[in-house]
Amino acid sequence: MNAIAPQASSASVSALPLAEELDRALRDASPAEVIAAALKAVGREKLALVSSFGTESATLLKVMADVDPAIPVIFLDTGWLFEETLAYRDTLIAALGLKDVRSIKPAEETLSREDADHDLWFSDPDACCRIRKVEPLARALKPFSAWINGRKRFQGNARADIPVVEDDGARLKFNPFANVSREELEAIFVRAKLPRHPLTESGFLSVGCMPCTSRTTEGEDERAGRWRGRAKTECGIHTMKIP
Repeated sequence: MNAIAPQASSASVSALPLAEELDRALRDASPAEVIAAALKAVGREKLALVSSFGTESATLLKVMADVDPAIPVIFLDTGWLFEETLAYRDTLIAALGLKDVRSIKPAEETLSREDADHDLWFSDPDACCRIRKVEPLARALKPFSAWINGRKRFQGNARADIPVVEDDGARLKFNPFANVSREELEAIFVRAKLPRHPLTESGFLSVGCMPCTSRTTEGEDERAGRWRGRAKTECGIHTMKIP
């Protein structure tokens, strides 16, 4: 692995060509090495991990906790999550010793103005994701210069060609699991004896908001149960530049 770029100030991160430099250096790095490099690049105070506490989230959170359990974790509590997901969040916080999990909710003023009848998920799911996920995440990420997420190339669609490190506009975006396979994820679960999301056994291979998540059947893509019957495949936090 090549040398890692030195720590940069928050003011200089977006001005320097750090993303391409770090991506070249970390192309073959392990997930733990990627997270350690993110820490070195911007420092803990400017680094956040964004987690849905979904069916695969325990693996990334475990790797992060082994590197530094005090890295801030942002959890978007949209108001439409399964109770099982909220309980799983609390289970993983305790099991992994996570020290700084921040549950971020959408702005009440925005909900009252744009989704007063709580049916926006049906009439305009893109707008629903925007006010319940994209805008809250933009607000939560303002203090940070870089963020970590759990996307993998094997998930396909817009995720098939993601780099290990990318320029997200205002900040760096680290994808430490970009190269990880399904088998490697399973190995982390087994080796660390991680608890599973309570809905996995019920046929939910990917869990998001309750109205827009359904079970998958054998042979289906793991994200087939998200926004079923619609062309939509992403909530927007990975397809829009977060200001």
